[in-house]
Amino acid sequence: MDTIFYNGNLYTVDPAIPHAEAVAVKNGVIVRVGSNEDVLALKTDETNLVDLNGKLMLPGFCDSHIHLLSYGYSLEKANLGKARSIDDIVSIGKAFLAEHPHLRWMQGRGWNSDHWDKSDFPTRYDLDRITTEIPMSYTRACGHIIIVNSKALEVMGVTRDTPQIEGGCFDLDENGEPLGIFREAARNLVYDAIPSLTVDDIKRMLINGGKKAQECGLTSLQSDDFEAVAEREYKNVLNAYLELSEGGALPVRVYEQCLLPPVSRLREFLALGYKTGDGNELFKIGPLKLLGDGSLGGRTAFLSRPYADDPTTQGIAVFTQDELDELVRTAHDGGMTVAVHAIGDGFMRRTFTAIERAMLANPRPDMRHAIIHCQITDEELLHKFRDLNVIAHIQPIFFNYDLHIAESRVGSDLIPTCYNWKTMLDLGVHVACGSDSPVESFNVMENIYSAVTRKDLSGYPEGGWMPEQKLTVEQAVYGFTQGGAYASYEEGVKGSITVGKYADFAVVDRDLFAIEPDEIKQASVCMTVLGGKIVYEKEPT
Repeated sequence: MDTIFYNGNLYTVDPAIPHAEAVAVKNGVIVRVGSNEDVLALKTDETNLVDLNGKLMLPGFCDSHIHLLSYGYSLEKANLGKARSIDDIVSIGKAFLAEHPHLRWMQGRGWNSDHWDKSDFPTRYDLDRITTEIPMSYTRACGHIIIVNSKALEVMGVTRDTPQIEGGCFDLDENGEPLGIFREAARNLVYDAIPSLTVDDIKRMLINGGKKAQECGLTSLQSDDFEAVAEREYKNVLNAYLELSEGGALPVRVYEQCLLPPVSRLREFLALGYKTGDGNELFKIGPLKLLGDGSLGGRTAFLSRPYADDPTTQGIAVFTQDELDELVRTAHDGGMTVAVHAIGDGFMRRTFTAIERAMLANPRPDMRHAIIHCQITDEELLHKFRDLNVIAHIQPIFFNYDLHIAESRVGSDLIPTCYNWKTMLDLGVHVACGSDSPVESFNVMENIYSAVTRKDLSGYPEGGWMPEQKLTVEQAVYGFTQGGAYASYEEGVKGSITVGKYADFAVVDRDLFAIEPDEIKQASVCMTVLGGKIVYEKEPT
């Protein structure tokens, strides 16, 4: 026996043996789960014994929607998350540039003007206060809006005469001049100008991001990475993942949500022989990822009606119904599931139509199609998840921001059926939990707290927002373990502490099932185990 973890409080997420004290591991796989006595009977002189000291052990966590490469990349950009004004993003940028004077293109991420006293977006002229000599770009926290300075516009070749982009737009001032604000598909104009990353750059960012994920007990990620690099060249990202995984150097297991539109690129990908499930124990090809609409905060999520607080827009739909139908049908027929980013009810309805048409034309009961975010729903849409057996990828930590703006965006009549995750579970919908990091934190304790309390991280509001939709701790843990495993067709090899599955574990310093729900966000992971090996251990304080 290689390793025995004993004297623990194991919550297995396996109904056959829901609780245990110890688990034995050989060759990276669980071979026995049970009492200390039963499991320790397997020890030999060579067995490594790990005393859990009564701590809670859970299956390794799975974040069902994340951007690992973007997160690793963000660690090398100016962090704008704490900015509370345009002056703040200027001062942060000046300090960052002083520390990195040789940049060819300066980047920052994380600003959110809804947290500022004045909620106006910054423009090129604000970023010009940082530099007019180096092109630079600042990405909003949601990832759907980018601001650039005047030098970047010059490098990009964007002027008043540049045509607008289908599926996105860039803002103009009253004189028709670009303001440096690029939304949705128009962001590609920015990405195309940013210097490319090498495969070694990508590998470094994946490793650094993966090691940070380990600190939160994450052992599996379902990650959208193909367009995280400036040139949007998926082959470099794919090569980086394959080199790391085949060499055993990838810090977490990754199921790639493949962002591949337009349809010509999807067909090329399928022609190369790729399909959902291909790969090895550390890296697998997942679904076709489609970015269908924008963000609620940026008012680019596509609603079925105008925004309540801005009747001039109902958001942006990146694809027409015909375009979406073709993409979904091509993937479906080619052996790829789809996972569609749809926040607004307008694009969610469009997505269900495309999935239903593909399934009617080519019935394939093995296909686990999904919608990512699925926040703005009505009764009909909630039942569509069940009726079409579509997985709902939810992000509990979105509450930290969304509960303050959602009703004002969509109206008091629609909000009661939005963020209805308990209703989804009651209907029998498959729910998988994630964070959308780096949009929000992938701290799993904060995410479970959000799902269970329906509060922001400051504890507001008392009693929770729409408290009838609170999840139990058990439901939230399931969403971050077995729920994610189901979404990647891997419920047979991970997601619970069960004999025959990967020995992936997260050890937590508090019993999440015994403490007050408000205390869950203060819990922390003290050990992470991947394939039977301790890959992270918190230093004692």
